[in-house]
Amino acid sequence: MSIETDAPEAATDDSVEALARELGDAIADTPTYRRFEEAKAAVQADEEAQERISEFEQLRQEFAMARQAGRADQETLEKVQAAQQELHALPVMKEYVEAQDELRDRLERLNEAISAELLVDFGGEAGGCCQD
Repeated sequence: MSIETDAPEAATDDSVEALARELGDAIADTPTYRRFEEAKAAVQADEEAQERISEFEQLRQEFAMARQAGRADQETLEKVQAAQQELHALPVMKEYVEAQDELRDRLERLNEAISAELLVDFGGEAGGCCQD
């Protein structure tokens, strides 16, 4: 290839990357994303939520190790589920989960819009090389 053919291609790549950055900035400026960030910060600042998260994660990890060792039982699973329900019952966590779900739905719709133009699953393709 000559330099003349490479230059326009590079400019196109640069403009696509610039558009991608603009899209990222635009997403970060939406009320949906701001709500998610605010809810996330509220959870991080809430001592009770942090304690419940730690308890839940510890129980979940213990259950996963027990399952790998073939020692998991229904009682342990129920403890994990109860800890998760208690965690999600906190108002600050309810808000966080709702904001997270709303953001995920919005990003899925954006992925669908991009994917429709590309005729591939943009988010799926961007996520890894070895997907069938």
